[in-house]
Amino acid sequence: METSPSFLKESLSRLSGYEGLQRIWDAIPSARLVGGCVRDLLCGRAVRDVDVASPLHPHDVQERLEKIGARVVPTGLSHGTVTAVINHQPYEITTLRRDVETDGRHAVVVWTNSWEEDAARRDFTINAMSIDHEGVLYDYFGGKTDLEAHKVRFVGNAESRIEEDALRSLRFFRFQARYGDEEVDPCAYAAIAEKRDLITRLSVERVASELLKILSGPHVGRTIRLMLSAGVLPEILPHPHVDLLEDLLKTGHPSEPLPRLYVLSGGDRSVGELLKLSNAERSALQAFARSEPELFLSASDDDLRRIRASQSLPLLVSRSWLQQARSVIGPDPQWDQWRQRLEALPQPVFPLSGRDGLMIGLASGPQLGRWLKKAQQWWMAEGCRPDHGMCLTWLKEQVSREG
Repeated sequence: METSPSFLKESLSRLSGYEGLQRIWDAIPSARLVGGCVRDLLCGRAVRDVDVASPLHPHDVQERLEKIGARVVPTGLSHGTVTAVINHQPYEITTLRRDVETDGRHAVVVWTNSWEEDAARRDFTINAMSIDHEGVLYDYFGGKTDLEAHKVRFVGNAESRIEEDALRSLRFFRFQARYGDEEVDPCAYAAIAEKRDLITRLSVERVASELLKILSGPHVGRTIRLMLSAGVLPEILPHPHVDLLEDLLKTGHPSEPLPRLYVLSGGDRSVGELLKLSNAERSALQAFARSEPELFLSASDDDLRRIRASQSLPLLVSRSWLQQARSVIGPDPQWDQWRQRLEALPQPVFPLSGRDGLMIGLASGPQLGRWLKKAQQWWMAEGCRPDHGMCLTWLKEQVSREG
């Protein structure tokens, strides 16, 4: 892993938004890149978010940034964070901190000018490195060595880090899946198992967010098994069905967390409420539990159009993977072809509206709704092929026939 200043400085220059970063360094020469962007820069992965830290007081940071013409938003002054918007791109700049009080969920912090103190409050060694504007890497806890060895290790004492914020137990599994290998740091694993009950003190929303990230990441089966053996998974889901999740993964299911959560919960319809998911996520989980519209491999194009008209495409595709996992353990070319046919069809849209009914003399109200429903049922029976004119003609004929 190349970490010479010249190499890292060249790597920095290729970052998206480097021009804005240079302007920040012009205003605050002592600032450094920190956290995940440093980690991903070192291992050659795409850098998504650029996080910056500074030894200056937040108000001094804000004043200096405003002098260079940046729009500054005090997004988290109590935590020492301001956001500079430069060329329409946001950059978070946080003052160096050290914890003076923690309760397992939140920390009380004070400002510091010590980079090592700030790094010591981070979760893992691979997230505790920083890089300055000259490309010099600062690594106080062996993060580079751990990154090269594919080892995820807590900064300092693992139990203390978890007691400070119990969510770090779940974050460990997520980072282990992305940056680690099959060999898990024994100190980290033992501490997580020992402190697993602290997870129940966290807000359900934070736990759910982390679980969904794990389920959408790599090595899901291995990671979930590890969480189960450490006793962490049952603290989140009382009766996890890891075998059903593995059946779904064997199909080649894409990285979508909700279907994976659904099977992991054993098809429990209440898991959305348990984890306080959004209304849209709860609706999706409820749809997974229903059998309508029926999905079957022998479907004709008319059948597929009816299916497409009855439910959104993303839900249908997710349900098809779930059905495949129930019927076939592993990949299945027939289901792959079924999904390709489904996705290739244009979205059928029933062409009539209430205005059409009023134009042919139907009274507004329940009667209009009943006739439109009948017309839609006929349209569906015809494979969703009749256009506006054909549907309107059918409706006129039926209304006339019934007087």
